[in-house]
Amino acid sequence: MARSQQTFNKREKEKLKQKKKEEKQKRREARKAEAKEGDGGIPFAYVDQFGNLTDTPPDPSEKIKVDAEDIVLGIPQKEETDEDKFNPIRSGKVAFFDHSKGFGFIMDSETQEKHFVHVSGLNDEITENDKVTFELEKGQKGMNAVRVNLEK
Repeated sequence: MARSQQTFNKREKEKLKQKKKEEKQKRREARKAEAKEGDGGIPFAYVDQFGNLTDTPPDPSEKIKVDAEDIVLGIPQKEETDEDKFNPIRSGKVAFFDHSKGFGFIMDSETQEKHFVHVSGLNDEITENDKVTFELEKGQKGMNAVRVNLEK
C-alpha cells in the first residue's frame, strides 16, 4: 500500500505544479494585455532642471548646454594666493621629527598648517622645536615641505 500511496502523492504534486504554471502564464498574459490597453502600464516621470520628479516633460527652450570640458571631477585645486606666488620661501617650526623613520611635520608660522617633511627634503639636520625655512611642493597626499634649512 505504501507504494500506491507514494505514486498518488507524486501525481498530485505534478498536478499542482502544472496548475501553478498555468496560473502564472495567465497572470503574465493579463499584465501584457493591460500594458497594451492602458497608458503603457508603467508610470513615467521626468526630472526638471532642479532635480525634482514631475509628470510633465521638460520644456526644450529651458535646456542648458554644458561642455564636457567644463565638468570638474574630484576636488577642485586650491588656488595659490598672491602671497604664495611672490614669496615661495616660508618659515615655521618643526612640530615633530623622527630620525629613525626619516620623516616629520613642520608647522607653518603664518597659516598654522602642518606640512609633511621627509629626510630627503632636508638641507640641514633638524630636531623638534627648531625654527626653519622651507618651500612647499605638491606631494601624493598634500603639500610637502622641501629644501628645509635651519633659520640663522
